[in-house]
Amino acid sequence: MTEHPHDHDHDEHDAEEFDTVVLTDDEGKDHEFLHLDTLELEGSTYFVLMPISEDESEEDADEAIILKLGKDAEGGEMLLDIEDDEEWEKVADAWENMVESEEE
Repeated sequence: MTEHPHDHDHDEHDAEEFDTVVLTDDEGKDHEFLHLDTLELEGSTYFVLMPISEDESEEDADEAIILKLGKDAEGGEMLLDIEDDEEWEKVADAWENMVESEEE
């Protein structure tokens, strides 16, 4: 049995490193987002994403968005807009509470 030396330290990962998610809009254009957080709420999974904007003049460039993890017709995972205002409020409040508790 041979040993494989690891040339990286698992403890070096910065807590501020986020995964990048690329989403394609209805027009086929790709948009990059930072995956800030994943929330589990009432049996559903939600992703909190921050747009990575090349154009700094966009007004909502620093506005996080929340998308719901769902399934497409083939059963593959996809992210969906939250259409129900009440559901969106619940998720937004839960994320806000999570962020506030991390800052304390």
